Amino acid sequence: MLYSQGIKTIVELSCRTEYALLALLELTRHYPQGEPLQIKQIAAQQNIPDRYLEQHRYLEQLLAILRRGGFVQSQRGAKGGYLLAQDPWKITLLDIINCLEGDSRMKPEGLPQTVEGMVVEEVWGEIYDQMQKMLQSYTLQDLLDKRDARQEKLDIMYYI
Repeated sequence: MLYSQGIKTIVELSCRTEYALLALLELTRHYPQGEPLQIKQIAAQQNIPDRYLEQHRYLEQLLAILRRGGFVQSQRGAKGGYLLAQDPWKITLLDIINCLEGDSRMKPEGLPQTVEGMVVEEVWGEIYDQMQKMLQSYTLQDLLDKRDARQEKLDIMYYI
């Protein structure tokens, strides 16, 4: 989450964005099969705590937001669940974060209207723009590829 506390600006992912990305990564992993995954399957594979499943149906709410955003689709029935609604190489991290957190340009709050305050705001704007470009450059497919490469290294280390 992006937020400001006076001049101190902190950039971090919110819990909802972290769990949504994990769920989307699991859906991306199963994208080639074209079979829907149930929430319990997603949570089990990604080690999402039970409290996010049961308490207020948190993961289900996140997936509903992503469905309204056009990133996932739901399928009803005994073999129902959730699937990606788009190709994973077309869904950027920026798209997902904007869907979940909104597209707000955060600026330091409470800065005096001085030359120094304007300089701090200008630098923050540059940082924000670069962050947006980075988030736009990564897709769900990129995350899956990184995950697969890391898993390969772990598997090799396990066999040594």
